[in-house]
Amino acid sequence: MELEGRGAGGVAGGPAAGPGRSPGESALLDGWLQRGVGRGASGGEAGACRPPVRQDPDSGPDYEALPAGTTVTTHMVAGAVAGILEHCVMYPVDCVKTRMQSLQPDPAARYRNVLEALWRIIRTEGLWRPMRGLNVTATGAGPAHALYFACYEKLKKTLSDVIHPGGNSHIANGAAGCVATLLHDAAMNPVEVVKQRMQVYNSPYRRVADCVRAVWRNEGAGAFYRSYTTQLTMNVPFQAIHFMTYEFLQEHFNPQRRYNPSSHVLSGACAGAVAAAATTPLDVCKTLLNTQESLALNSNLTGHITGMASAFRTVYQVGGVTAYFRGVQARVIYQIPSTAIAWSVYEFFKYLITKRQEEWRAGK
Repeated sequence: MELEGRGAGGVAGGPAAGPGRSPGESALLDGWLQRGVGRGASGGEAGACRPPVRQDPDSGPDYEALPAGTTVTTHMVAGAVAGILEHCVMYPVDCVKTRMQSLQPDPAARYRNVLEALWRIIRTEGLWRPMRGLNVTATGAGPAHALYFACYEKLKKTLSDVIHPGGNSHIANGAAGCVATLLHDAAMNPVEVVKQRMQVYNSPYRRVADCVRAVWRNEGAGAFYRSYTTQLTMNVPFQAIHFMTYEFLQEHFNPQRRYNPSSHVLSGACAGAVAAAATTPLDVCKTLLNTQESLALNSNLTGHITGMASAFRTVYQVGGVTAYFRGVQARVIYQIPSTAIAWSVYEFFKYLITKRQEEWRAGK
């Protein structure tokens, strides 16, 4: 039986029925060639036999097969754009989160919820106060997320091919996310230190350069990586939970792994919320290490708070068990749209760039 728009020879430009091959076999072979016999790690199918399927020539490349033709540069560009947009759009909420995680906040900086905090900051400190430090964050987020997504996509495919050839492996997704976090945090940790010191209430720093000089002069270069181990301790489980949840939800909401914006937004938002809530205690300790909150330092006899154990001990001494969950509301509220934006923008630009590459190759 022949498909509409195909003769016995199959798709235009495809292999004609040759000696020893029937017209039906040629049509079946053409169907496989058009759909793509093998799928990458993100497709979840390799070598799956499918009947010939007619495709709309205007539909663009099959998104399920995009990773096979997507270059590292594509992942890096898409990741950089996603990271910058994510951090810029959600920056005011990030500012509130930093303040709400303060162990002993100034009476003027005690907030009941995120909206009240934003309103009071703008009313008492100026319209642009919640945006202080945005420039250094955007500068660091581009390269950090470029490394992050490129490393994740490469390792996810490589590990999935080893662990579950042709399919999707949650172990591979989690492991790839953990390794990608090492690169991301190495680029972002100094940015986090400067950003959070500019976000706290009554910060003496109005410009990024002033903050960098003061930290370097008073605490040394090591201060920019004082929270690195704690950040990794937080972000490695965060990203493992995040990526595994995202890929799990994609299997249910988008089993064909097509470009589907609504599924990327929903999966990203849910994955971010789960991971954020689970790792809030570590985020509180990271904030303390970055800001070296002056009132909390009085509870630490050794001066500067260094290392995760010291941070955990100080948090407990100052506020007890409940202190580990300070700012959990702001953190979850921040993370839900943040990861939704990151994944939707990343998948969109990955799709768009790859589609343009396919059109350029076809036109050569």
